[in-house]
Amino acid sequence: MVPGDPATSVDTATTVSGGLVQPLTGAQLSSIAGFYNGAVGLDYDVAQTFNISDISESGNTVTVVLNAQSPFVAGDQVVIGQGAGTDLAGYTGTFTVTVAGVTNPFFPSNFAFQYTNPTTGLAEVATSPDGTASSAPALTGHVDARQIMDVGVMNGNIPAPMMAIDEDDEFFLTLTNVGMIMRPDLFEQHTVHFHGYPNASAFYDGVPDASVAINIAASFTYYYLAPDAGTYFWHCHITPPEHLQMGMVGQLYVRPRQNRVPVSNDLYAALQQQELDLRTKCDSTTDILCSNPLPALPAGATTTVGRAAAGNYAYNDGDGSTYYDVEYPIQMHGFDPNFHFVGMTFNPEGFADMKDKYFLLNGRSYPDTVNSDPLQTQSADGVNHFSQPLPTIVTIPHGGRALLRISDLNVSEYHTLASLGVPMTVIGYNAKLLRDQAGNNLSYTTNSITLGGGESLDVILDACAVRPTLTSGAPDYTSCTTAIPAGTYYLYTPNLDHLSNDAENFGGQMTEVRVQ
Repeated sequence: MVPGDPATSVDTATTVSGGLVQPLTGAQLSSIAGFYNGAVGLDYDVAQTFNISDISESGNTVTVVLNAQSPFVAGDQVVIGQGAGTDLAGYTGTFTVTVAGVTNPFFPSNFAFQYTNPTTGLAEVATSPDGTASSAPALTGHVDARQIMDVGVMNGNIPAPMMAIDEDDEFFLTLTNVGMIMRPDLFEQHTVHFHGYPNASAFYDGVPDASVAINIAASFTYYYLAPDAGTYFWHCHITPPEHLQMGMVGQLYVRPRQNRVPVSNDLYAALQQQELDLRTKCDSTTDILCSNPLPALPAGATTTVGRAAAGNYAYNDGDGSTYYDVEYPIQMHGFDPNFHFVGMTFNPEGFADMKDKYFLLNGRSYPDTVNSDPLQTQSADGVNHFSQPLPTIVTIPHGGRALLRISDLNVSEYHTLASLGVPMTVIGYNAKLLRDQAGNNLSYTTNSITLGGGESLDVILDACAVRPTLTSGAPDYTSCTTAIPAGTYYLYTPNLDHLSNDAENFGGQMTEVRVQ
């Protein structure tokens, strides 16, 4: 799994008995290490399970009578299962329904169905104590509650699961509040707040003043539209300083419609088409909030550049200026272990005394930032869980461009990141393309950026020193004339007190940029 991937299954179909989804096995938990990004994986959901009132066989035809109206129709897959009993031996397995609505001496015909069984000569079984008929397991988007407990409760990870969606997507997110295993005395609510995001409704904003908060043992499904591309982030909005420090923060970004433009089609014309739709229109002459107007063209020019055959774009730029080859979300955090210890030991936290001692990129300090494996920590169940799943290694192909989606979730200090040897071009701020109302690009090149808590930047690291020029006069970002030398460069904070791991005078906010 790579940053931006959705939750996924951990293996092939989970073994089922009687149509019931099983907990994750030890082997499956171990296999997560290869791709785990903090998300609880989807598993195979069983939507319908019924007790069997009577089951009998005539030749190869089995008639099953349920204790309720049957939902199965001809062609459905049905699982005949049993618990500890053995009276259904020969009947169990997965079969295809051949006939639905079968006349029987017990219940109406819509309580019964038939299937073909290769085993013959089976005796009738009336009222099996633990026989069931279930719909076949299927990936429906449901996440089994046991996996939430097995994986979600124990995996206190930072950053929390990442969300990456496309413009125009409808996104449904269910938050389940399972409490805190080390503090069963607490009954705190939780929310999900998409910071700076244009929500479909304030009801789903996650700010408890205008929205709802989720109690322990409850769930709530948020609904989002994705109208504006950019880099955002999400966090819990209940006592934010405390819950952000506890890791209830995650990365969030929206990919632009421009990525879906067919290869070689003109990007300027594609953006013009967006302007014809009132749902996606951005008219800088009438809307002062429009930050994505058509780019200013040189005199006499009517087009810009075609959609590249590879790579993507950070925004609907219309001129290819936000093109990149690879992308890396990077979240900056601070961590105060004393604050956590006080809260863990049933004492009131002193928020005014909060002072970060660890400075993190994607939940890790150097040199862990360049460890490509997910970091594991033993949790309260005695099993290793993934506490810091994401590295921060930035790998740029020869002459390529890397998009860094940088967000800052610190609650007490500003953070600065500097790049040595690889120029940084800032193209977006707080999920808005840097462009004025006349369409002039306001991106700028620098060697460092500074963010406070609650801010985000879109930054391009360019591994090309000289690029060819298009007929429009703009650089051709898909090719390179002179690349910067291959090697290892550094992305680090020049704040010297942030280049340490508490008392260890080494580490902090630093990672490697590897140019191939």
